[in-house]
Amino acid sequence: MNTILITGTSSGFGLETARHFLDRGWTVVAAMRNPRHDVLPASDRLRILALDVTDNVSIARAVEEAGLIDALVNNAGAGLMGVLEGVSIEQTRQLFELNTFGTMAVTQAFLPGLRAQASGVIVNLSSAVTLKPLPMLSAYTASKAAVEAFSESLALETEGFGIRVRLVIPGRAPETSFGAAARARSQNGIPDAYAAWAKQVMATPPEEPVRVTTASDAAEAIWQAVTDASSAFRIPAGADAVALATKRV
Repeated sequence: MNTILITGTSSGFGLETARHFLDRGWTVVAAMRNPRHDVLPASDRLRILALDVTDNVSIARAVEEAGLIDALVNNAGAGLMGVLEGVSIEQTRQLFELNTFGTMAVTQAFLPGLRAQASGVIVNLSSAVTLKPLPMLSAYTASKAAVEAFSESLALETEGFGIRVRLVIPGRAPETSFGAAARARSQNGIPDAYAAWAKQVMATPPEEPVRVTTASDAAEAIWQAVTDASSAFRIPAGADAVALATKRV
């Protein structure tokens, strides 16, 4: 029976992905910073695991408790909105600790087990902000662009051991709490000097019909990344991400 570990499963993409794999017969190790046992249906194929991806002790404990896995999904992350002058370097460091270094640290910790079994899949989540530059997201975009560059090199390092690496690139997902959490984390992100400009940017209607990404879109893309060995290295998830990726080709 195949086993997958997914980080950040308390809500959003991670939660839906855990449901998706459970429904298809996989054993799911659902990792979250603050474990909750009420968000997923009880199953003998489900384990809830405490994991703070910014804490090396927590990561080591999770590796030990999870045991051998067949797939790792680095989904845990956060957003941050604001112009560069309105976002402190400390906020940016914290963002990179979670989005970038957390992904790298968890991957590094699970690699020896995957390498020993000479098989496995690592799926890292990026964001469609890397496909089209957007204002007031410079720190967040940088953290996700770093994940993409890291994943590209990692794929070359691990292919000789039978380990595949894939990137899933979701678009904007208003149905999840991600955007609201990012806005709450971004207080004072727009200094007075930028206020009029920011208001104008926010009020500008989109150039094209509004497309979005659902949690099920992300789960389907992750499923493809894990189960289809012939899948592309980069897999856009959601109508908006697919449209942006198509334009970049």
